[in-house]
Amino acid sequence: MVFPAVFFGLFFSVFIVVLVLALWPRRKLVDVGARPRVSILIAARNEEATIERCLTALSRLNYPPEQLEILIGDDASTDNTAAIVAAFIANKPQFRLLSIRQRLGTARGKSNALAHLCRAATTDHLLFTDADMAMHPDWVQTMLAAAPAGVGIVTGITTAGGPLFGRMQGLDWLFGLNIIRVLSDRGLPITAVGNNMLVTRAAYESIGGYEALAFSITEDLQLFDKVVAQGWGFRNIIHPKALGISVPQPTVRHLLQQRKRWMKGATRLPWQLGVLFSSYGFFYTVLGWPGLLPLPLIGALYAAKVGCQTLFLAITLRQAGHRENLGVLLLYDVYLLFMSLAVLAYTWWPSPIQWKERRYRWAEG
Repeated sequence: MVFPAVFFGLFFSVFIVVLVLALWPRRKLVDVGARPRVSILIAARNEEATIERCLTALSRLNYPPEQLEILIGDDASTDNTAAIVAAFIANKPQFRLLSIRQRLGTARGKSNALAHLCRAATTDHLLFTDADMAMHPDWVQTMLAAAPAGVGIVTGITTAGGPLFGRMQGLDWLFGLNIIRVLSDRGLPITAVGNNMLVTRAAYESIGGYEALAFSITEDLQLFDKVVAQGWGFRNIIHPKALGISVPQPTVRHLLQQRKRWMKGATRLPWQLGVLFSSYGFFYTVLGWPGLLPLPLIGALYAAKVGCQTLFLAITLRQAGHRENLGVLLLYDVYLLFMSLAVLAYTWWPSPIQWKERRYRWAEG
């Protein structure tokens, strides 16, 4: 009984510390009122089902239109993405569509499209989002408020909507990103997330741009690592006005394909985060080990874990300005357990990574 006592003692001690730290973000956002010209960059490949939603949200930003430069890169789409974008942006001078067909340097796929977009951008602040995202109307000024002098890269907060399966994915986003925010508030560089990200021009050019980086299928993490290595500051923020709503993955298969790509990037994350998430997964192994613990204690420990997890999600939802009912929050643990096992099995299965109708080997990037 010594090992389980030590393990669960440490597990819940760390969880309580994370809960306390989550309640009090270390740094506040201050909008100084300046509205500099900014570039919003969207790499789009075969996004005919989602791109208009994204562009509609961007057209409703509470930011002076003449101070916006919104560049959409059509990354060799084989569907109607380009035509939909062209029709939407007609008579909207802040929008511009670029056709991406040539490679720049070592960049490939999405990183190549982003390299082209960054070259075409003409401002000192580069904001990145994805074609399946809808950003808050005050997104631009909120992200700028998180990037005072010396800060080179900022990540906002993301969730997903839709039916129950999509809302579970949304809780995944919120849970993981707020853990990252708690750690980054304490000075630990973890990662950026490219669907809701700001990079200053100076920070981007200090690393030579995407075209100077070795190819990676997790280009946002790679960019973050290089920018931080150059001495730039970083911020991961959670704020209602920095919230982006993603279109969820439609099926379990699509979700597993997405998570396999993410798992490739996870192998490069700091060891502290790896230990944190590994112990979270190890919880069920210790809890369910045959004959190790009496049934009443198993029930009590499981209830305590779900309670702490639900409280953390409730704090995160409040900070993000988003809502979810208690039943969904309680059901999230069941989803998390089964999806975690499925993702691990799918990741280790010897199959290529499929992303935007392109296939990549696990060894790439």
